[in-house]
Amino acid sequence: MEQQPNKIKPMLLSALAQLSICLIVWNFHIPNPNILLFVVLSAVLVKYGYAAGIVSGLIAFLYSAFFFSTDHSFFLYTSLNFQKFIVIGLGIAANILLIGRLQWQFERSSMEEMQAEAEEKLQETTESYRAKLYHDVLTGTYNRRYYEDIASRIVGPAGIALIDVDDFKICNDTYGHYAGDMALETAANAIRSCIRESDLLIRYGGDEFLLVLPGIPGDILQTKLEQIRMAAQMASVPGYSHFRLSLSIGGTIQAITDPMENAVRRADRLMYQAKCRKNAVTVEVPGGSLAAPEKLLQEKSQILLVDDSKMNRMILAEILGDGYHILEAENGQECLEKLRAEAGNIALVLLDINMPVMDGFEVLKAMNANHTIEDIPVIMISSEDSDAAIRRSYELGASDYVNRPFDARIVYRRVTNTIKLYAKQRRLVQMVSDQIRARENNTDMLVGVLSHIVEFRNGKSGLHVRHIRMITELLLHRLLEISSRYSITAEQQDMIPLASALHDIGKIGIDEKILNKPGKLTPEEFEVIKTHSMLGAEILQKLENFGEEPLLQTAYEIARWHHERWDGRGYPDGLKGDDIPISAQLVALADVYDALTSERCYKKAFSHEKAVQMIQNGECGAFNPLLLQCLTDTQDELNEKLHPQMQEKQEKE
Repeated sequence: MEQQPNKIKPMLLSALAQLSICLIVWNFHIPNPNILLFVVLSAVLVKYGYAAGIVSGLIAFLYSAFFFSTDHSFFLYTSLNFQKFIVIGLGIAANILLIGRLQWQFERSSMEEMQAEAEEKLQETTESYRAKLYHDVLTGTYNRRYYEDIASRIVGPAGIALIDVDDFKICNDTYGHYAGDMALETAANAIRSCIRESDLLIRYGGDEFLLVLPGIPGDILQTKLEQIRMAAQMASVPGYSHFRLSLSIGGTIQAITDPMENAVRRADRLMYQAKCRKNAVTVEVPGGSLAAPEKLLQEKSQILLVDDSKMNRMILAEILGDGYHILEAENGQECLEKLRAEAGNIALVLLDINMPVMDGFEVLKAMNANHTIEDIPVIMISSEDSDAAIRRSYELGASDYVNRPFDARIVYRRVTNTIKLYAKQRRLVQMVSDQIRARENNTDMLVGVLSHIVEFRNGKSGLHVRHIRMITELLLHRLLEISSRYSITAEQQDMIPLASALHDIGKIGIDEKILNKPGKLTPEEFEVIKTHSMLGAEILQKLENFGEEPLLQTAYEIARWHHERWDGRGYPDGLKGDDIPISAQLVALADVYDALTSERCYKKAFSHEKAVQMIQNGECGAFNPLLLQCLTDTQDELNEKLHPQMQEKQEKE
């Protein structure tokens, strides 16, 4: 199509050239027109080179022969001398040279345009791959690969900070991985709101971010990181307004000669110091001193003494004062206030039982209610030595029980051992959490890579995978709220959304010409497309550890049966009702909704409202009535999360 105009213009020019030659010979009746034609043809020959125009040349030959005849026929000739043959020959040659040269020029121009277009497309593709390679899909920040390939080579001066989302594992365990994803997105947005365009925000690990602030002065770094901490604390996680974010941040200055790796290592150490308190910032300034409130009380741990007797507090302070910083409270209410004010700074509480306002048992109940007891050990101190009091103390979470009067050395040793034990437990919990996080991240990454490969080959964006996961998780969460019909374990609640990303893995085996056909598929082509569900199931089933990995088994169910329908009219096996695994039912509904609301090469996107209506009306096949109810219940949240821009436009209108 693009070369068609290039053929028309040379043909027109050729016709004009032929007509000119014929008119010259005929109108002037020149017996020997060599001089006139030589001038014209020489000019043509100078400008144009050799190519093919044989048809045009033959036409010129016939016309020339016609005008050289006696009666303008092709049969009766006057003497046809050598000079006239030269004229005819030059006319033919001129046409060949003219047409060929013009055609060559146009073809060359077309090739140059195609080459320029190909180079531009290649550059766009390269940039697109680079963006996907170096960006984290969830948070929109740079990823760890970007740090390793590019950011690690940055030289100072620059501010380097490692940022950790506090209690991220608890968030995941309590609210699910979707809530965890929302928390990470919110944290990333909060950080971005406080930094410059020239600053780099990198998702360094599961819940850790690396921040590079080029050229920031050391005295400003502390202020900037505090601003980020406050922004995160004030941010609200969409859909989980009761969950509040907090960040632990370690920051340092990278000097000109300081390798990035060393600066990151220092920031990591400082971040873990901040995590001991949580929701805190620790900064190492160029002089080598720590810039943090209360200097982290690095040299000594802090102990809270809670007793209504001033004398008892004095005795305990005397015993413990050399090795610890001492805080005091004279009743349970004051104790709780001190715990809130010094959150993260108290290593242990020595708590009396009998006190006014609020006794020791009430304090333990309050610490259990707000989960403080999980982070701060409590040793009960009392003159009461009844079995009932001791048993109740341990039942409410106390770590130890010391009777008065007590031996100073025993008290000191018990306090020291308890603090060390809790510190060791925290390190072990952190170690296990890091290992679990690493495994989860690796699994998520591998699943993400495989699903993105499929989506890229299918001409879809990576958003499809993310959307399917989000929709599946929302529907699953609502299903568990309104019904106990399905026995879905906590482990399955995490696996089903993750495995949903592999629902179309079988499309790897489908011919790309059919897969990305812009028009309507033929019945034969559609039958080929339908085979992707079985292909995907076979791929997963043939994996070496299929029988030992519940995730692969769940992915198998989804890949094979996500096109089955409630009324048995789906494929590949024609399963009906609850014969279809609930995992596949959830993904089937999520897949249909996202397909309707997404633009494809063969269709435009339907609105959220239209898509929900079509599904509810049965225009896209039959679905589990319970899941349709879940879709109805979550449709506002779906629209908000998946189509925020469209929703804002509707609200303005």
